[in-house]
Amino acid sequence: VNNMEKRTVNFDLTKNYLDLIITYTTLMILLSRIEERKAIIGLYNYAHEMTHGASDREYPRLGQMIVDYENPLKKMMEEFVPHSKSLSDALISLQMVYPRRNLSADQWRNAQLLSLISAPSTMLNPAQSDTMPCEYLSLDAMEKWIIFGFILCHGILNSDATALNLWKLALQSSSCLSLFRDEVFHIHKAAEDLFVNIRGYNKRINDIRECKEAAVSHAGSMHRERRKFLRSALKELATVLSDQPGLLGPKALFVFMALSFARDEIIWLLRHADNMPKKSADDFIDKHIAELIFYMEELRAHVRKYGPVMQRYYVQYLSGFDAVVLNELVQNLSVCPEDESIIMSSFVNTMTSLSVKQVEDGEVFDFRGMRLDWFRLQAYTSVSKASLSLADHRELGKMMNTIIFHTKMVDSLVEMLVETSDLSIFCFYSRAFEKMFQQCLELPSQSRYSIAFPLLCTHFMSCTHELCPEERHHIGDRSLSLCNMFLDEMAKQARNLITDICTEQCTLSDQLLPKHCAKTISQAVNKKSKKQTGKKGEPEREKPGVESMRKNRLVVTNLDKLHTALSELCFSINYVPNMVVWEHTFTPREYLTSHLEIRFTKSIVGMTMYNQATQEIAKPSELLTSVRAYMTVLQSIENYVQIDITRVFNNVLLQQTQHLDSHGEPTITSLYTNWYLETLLRQVSNGHIAYFPAMKAFVNLPTENELTFNAEEYSDISEMRALSELLGPYGMKFLSESLMWHISSQVAELKKLVVENVEVLTQMRTSFDKPDQMAALFKRLSCGVLKRMTIIGVILSFRSLAQEALRDVAMNVYELSSAAGLPCEIDPALVVALSSQKSENISPEEEYKIACLLMVFVAVSLPTLASNVMSQYSPAIEGHCNNIHCLAKAINQIAAALFTIHKGSIEDQLTATKIRLKNQTKTLNICCNSDLPFRCTVIVQESPFLTMDLLESCFPYVLLRNAYHAVYKQSVTSSA
Repeated sequence: VNNMEKRTVNFDLTKNYLDLIITYTTLMILLSRIEERKAIIGLYNYAHEMTHGASDREYPRLGQMIVDYENPLKKMMEEFVPHSKSLSDALISLQMVYPRRNLSADQWRNAQLLSLISAPSTMLNPAQSDTMPCEYLSLDAMEKWIIFGFILCHGILNSDATALNLWKLALQSSSCLSLFRDEVFHIHKAAEDLFVNIRGYNKRINDIRECKEAAVSHAGSMHRERRKFLRSALKELATVLSDQPGLLGPKALFVFMALSFARDEIIWLLRHADNMPKKSADDFIDKHIAELIFYMEELRAHVRKYGPVMQRYYVQYLSGFDAVVLNELVQNLSVCPEDESIIMSSFVNTMTSLSVKQVEDGEVFDFRGMRLDWFRLQAYTSVSKASLSLADHRELGKMMNTIIFHTKMVDSLVEMLVETSDLSIFCFYSRAFEKMFQQCLELPSQSRYSIAFPLLCTHFMSCTHELCPEERHHIGDRSLSLCNMFLDEMAKQARNLITDICTEQCTLSDQLLPKHCAKTISQAVNKKSKKQTGKKGEPEREKPGVESMRKNRLVVTNLDKLHTALSELCFSINYVPNMVVWEHTFTPREYLTSHLEIRFTKSIVGMTMYNQATQEIAKPSELLTSVRAYMTVLQSIENYVQIDITRVFNNVLLQQTQHLDSHGEPTITSLYTNWYLETLLRQVSNGHIAYFPAMKAFVNLPTENELTFNAEEYSDISEMRALSELLGPYGMKFLSESLMWHISSQVAELKKLVVENVEVLTQMRTSFDKPDQMAALFKRLSCGVLKRMTIIGVILSFRSLAQEALRDVAMNVYELSSAAGLPCEIDPALVVALSSQKSENISPEEEYKIACLLMVFVAVSLPTLASNVMSQYSPAIEGHCNNIHCLAKAINQIAAALFTIHKGSIEDQLTATKIRLKNQTKTLNICCNSDLPFRCTVIVQESPFLTMDLLESCFPYVLLRNAYHAVYKQSVTSSA
């Protein structure tokens, strides 16, 4: 076959011949680079002897080959002298193909290469040429053929100008070639070292040096401009095909050309980034490489998605093949040998039997056998003295190449994608791969294409080979780890952007809180007063919201930048619902969801601003405002990416109602519970804070040491409602249970006091009508019962605030009804807490006796409060500064709980307590004008078991009226 026609007419035979030579050359070069090769074959021979009892008979030849191929290219140059003619003919046949592929970006642009819309009238015309397989042939493969091939048959370089021009053009385009994966071959140095010892090759050495200088100076910029052109060309192609996928049929060749061109440029950059002396480093750092890879992946996705469309088109194309051509084939059967006739007849029968119904029925096509027959036919018709010479039937050769391409569009689309766009080489350039990914994330305009990197991990398994199964797991694990790392980093980047937006929004929400209102209003008034007055002397008035108007569209705020960056990155995360890497399915959105849950959890806890050292914490209302602002931003994420943000809220907020989250970290429930118990209520016990029923809040008392917080700002009803909304019913239940635990510890101490005074209390229980004896017994009692009862009352008062905040929440579980704010005569939580205190060493009867004596202890101790200055009642706050007004709640609820546990009569015990209180008042000669009767009134009002009739039987109404009058008069005198 004529040199110029070999590649265009006899494509498969020529390509496989050149591939065979390059594979052999590459293998020998790689073998020479193994430093321990002699030791390895020695160990092999020793193992052979141990296994078979004798040396391998081919071992001497193998050893001699290792010695001979110390310099493999030099040895092969001698070996290929007999093959020079056939090899040089095959290489020179590239003179039309390689220069046409190796054009500059400006030449591509002027030719409007790969453009579907440059000529709208021909958009539906099928894209084809006489050399279809050559159009998407790898440029990298051609350069290997030319450079290695002409080194092996170097004599042709001195005698044929075409060969020399091809060789020089290849030397100017690259500085190194890929031998295998990340193993490279530096072509200029190796070629110069080979030719320097050959006489008469000074001109070739000068050519090599000139080409090296040209490659170093211009190759980087040339390939950079090509990538720039391909980005826009592939974008246009992907956009048009996504809108009109039917064009994938007639324009399939354009798709595979675009993929092949882009693949070659990406591999060139990857290979040269670390292996070329750079005069301009910018030419080898492409921050937009992700965009090019992304459009490649988009084209690949179109081919996979619309494969049936392409199959249908090409089945119709093949079944309707030109009858004239078929007739010509049939006519040629008479001059063909038997084998060629069988091949042609088989092809004619196959083409005439195709139908679109086969595609509609989902039939699996397989034309591999027919393509193998075409390959045999090329071989039969290319030998000397062939009865049917392919050189004399050029149209037949072109038709064969075209038909092979068309059949691949029917049964080998996946193989075509691997052939033209496989980028599995990234598996072996991990450092460069990760660096490109980081550069992509750092550039907001490129982050929308970052999904291309995890998608590339789906290519990795295509570089495995059945002859080397042991590396399959290694490469598979690398693909999984890289894909996981990329998706995780993308989710982290999106999470950080969302966090920054939330911070900005929380800051804006914080500015609307009451603590900032007075300052903002005063600043606005001052600013308004300083403005210039109009003609009538009146200040100019601004419309409401003028401060929020964007005065210049060119001004970009920080929030604008954050939202833009987030939308770009979320486009990438939302690009594919899932991807399969080595039989593992990855869902990018789930990575974002997981990171949002973790960050939301940390942010909520962080926004409490809890400081264990100083015992500082954010007010519940402020935290609630920040959480709402945070949630508003998270809800807006659904506009960018299809994730279930409600699931995030449920997972995070429900965990915050527990003591610890799923990671074992403290929640806002535990933080606020601890703060209220250990800080606020402890300061109440220390006398620094009092509960004011009129204000429904705890208020700081004037003391020498000022507290670092204002109790009212944390405990009024509005703050408790905010706390209830934050913690929810289950969180408030945990708070209630913690309060009950503290109460139970106080009750345990009270029982110890009762046990210590059991003898005295037993006598007082039956001697309440003997004043003298009661007075003597009272002096023998140890003190402390009222203090602990007061603490219990304070805790119960705080709990009642929490219950009131949750009053609108309905619960079906009885144990939760109290914590939810539903009123109960007997507090079930307190009953449960006190029930757990039962001791195995004390009988139920003894426990009941202790409970009765505790009520006696309280009754005989209450009158002593009249002598305490801090016990003065204040009508303004409806209580006392020492919180003894909380005793009523403590007495009623403790009594109700204890006698519910021991199945006693609550009414009878409280009635007896009232009677003992009345008699103890007489015993201690307490003035009836004190506020003791008033305190008794409060106990009755708090109790669902006592009535005013019982109170009047102990303290007549006149006495109660005088007590109220005395308390009021005393408060007026004190305030004056």
